[in-house]
Amino acid sequence: MKDGVAQLILLVLFLLLAAVDVSAQELSTITVRKSAVNNGVVILNILKAGRAYELQCNQGAPGCTALKSGQYQMIELPENFGMYDCKDVEVYAESVVDPDKDKRLGEYCLVEK
Repeated sequence: MKDGVAQLILLVLFLLLAAVDVSAQELSTITVRKSAVNNGVVILNILKAGRAYELQCNQGAPGCTALKSGQYQMIELPENFGMYDCKDVEVYAESVVDPDKDKRLGEYCLVEK
């Protein structure tokens, strides 16, 4: 009986976390204006909805890529998701259809300028 209750609780927690993950992700178009590397930190200057931001990641970390100038899609991850202790985002090609299936180009910390 206890095993059945424990399994039910785990299933409910899994479904709740999956719902939070999906609902908290916001897909938006960004424009990368410039990429630079400064003291081992990759910095991308971007525009999102007409506002300037920076995307930062640690050079050499998995998912840290200096992207070329151009249009991309960005997903803001829910709090406490991802590798950085900040507003964590994932970047995809402009033509992304399904972020769960399409290849992620990079993972960054979103910094408002």
